[in-house]
Amino acid sequence: MADEQAALRVRIRDLAQARVSYGYRRIHVLLEREGWEVNHKRVYRLYKQEGLIMRAKRPRRHVTACRREEIPAAQSAGESWSMDFMSDELFNGQRIRLLTLVDNFTRESLAIEVDRSIGGQRVVEVLMNIARERSLPKTIRVDNGPEFTSKRLDQWAYLNGVELDFIRPGKPTDNAFIESFNGRFRQECLNENWFLSLEDAREKVEEWRLYYNRERPHGALGNLPPREFALSGAAVS
Repeated sequence: MADEQAALRVRIRDLAQARVSYGYRRIHVLLEREGWEVNHKRVYRLYKQEGLIMRAKRPRRHVTACRREEIPAAQSAGESWSMDFMSDELFNGQRIRLLTLVDNFTRESLAIEVDRSIGGQRVVEVLMNIARERSLPKTIRVDNGPEFTSKRLDQWAYLNGVELDFIRPGKPTDNAFIESFNGRFRQECLNENWFLSLEDAREKVEEWRLYYNRERPHGALGNLPPREFALSGAAVS
């Protein structure tokens, strides 16, 4: 029962992120179509507990957090990144988590980490790996999940001069770039593949990520793939 409850929470959060204009009632309809036997009252309760409804009280912020007012658009590559979590499952029903990172200007997928669980320390390790190949951004936009509000990530951000830009609870559109990316990722990769193992999932996800960066045309980038756009003069302010 506890596992079912946790799985339902994850699915509600995924649907809310992929369908940002849907409220709990429409999410309930989607869950029923997927075969979940759950009434709308339970969906509403979990939807609210996941912070998908605006809370009047401002959540406690860490030292590296900035206040949400107006979201400035990134003006150059490497200025602002976004991070988020998704979930999926292997062929046998085992749940997996996926950490996605994108550059908000070039739309490049910087990494997609795949594992059965990913905590705050693992998030830091992924960021450190990326930092070996490129400069860290000024800000990283994240939601209020426990992995992103962890002391370990807060300490890393402070020591590296990176500001954690927390979105408003219940406002996934504050993180529109990664919401858009996650929607494409789910539609084009997760929904189209049958993962036989964790390693199989990692290989197929990375194959898609490289295709997305190097070959897939992006409408907002003049139909250039993100990597080609990043290397062009348009990506330099």
